[in-house]
Amino acid sequence: MDIRRNLEEVLKKIEIAEKKSISGEKVELIAVTKTHGIDIIKEAVNLGVTDIGENKVQEFISKYDSLNEDVNFHMIGTLQSNKVKYIYDKAKLIHSLDRLSLAKEIEKRAKDSNIVVNCLVQVNISEEDSKGGVALSETEKFIESLLEFENLKIVGLMGIAKNTEDLSEIRSSFRKLYKLKEKLKNRNIEEIEMKYLSMGMSSDFEMAIEEGSNMVRIGSSIFGKRDY
Repeated sequence: MDIRRNLEEVLKKIEIAEKKSISGEKVELIAVTKTHGIDIIKEAVNLGVTDIGENKVQEFISKYDSLNEDVNFHMIGTLQSNKVKYIYDKAKLIHSLDRLSLAKEIEKRAKDSNIVVNCLVQVNISEEDSKGGVALSETEKFIESLLEFENLKIVGLMGIAKNTEDLSEIRSSFRKLYKLKEKLKNRNIEEIEMKYLSMGMSSDFEMAIEEGSNMVRIGSSIFGKRDY
């Protein structure tokens, strides 16, 4: 596994896609490290990776102790309310806020610790029941319901495209989320900051960037197939 070469290829593709992006923004890379060991992650960090994403709380915690000084941690997977207490003060960003009960738990923990936890609202752009996220049509209302929270800050949106061969469907779902992000941004709501649009994974990140993503979550294109 040539991580250096893989990483260089990914960064090159990001750079090319940035030039075609409708937002014109720089893109942040989140290297997704689920199932991969500390040594491999350290190799990536030594090559310049600054942010890693974990899907499972258990893995997040076990790696955090070994790596927290070297790298920013992102919680990108489904988060159960009863697991919030383990990661709320360790994650640079929680990408998967998708329900009020979860928001209340994050707010409560953050308030007790006197910190602000940055979150992205996960939007179900694939419209698949199997995927988490707030329905696109419900997202504005959902965000409005969070405005009184003082220790939880919404700083953008996250979406996962449908796993389909139909590229136009993927592109269309990315564009819808970008438009929603811009709409929210233009409302100038003081309590939220539409800074990040986290969309795009190994299979579709170039298209996501073209459609306005400024944060991509890439695992297998850097680290190879997952080791289950």
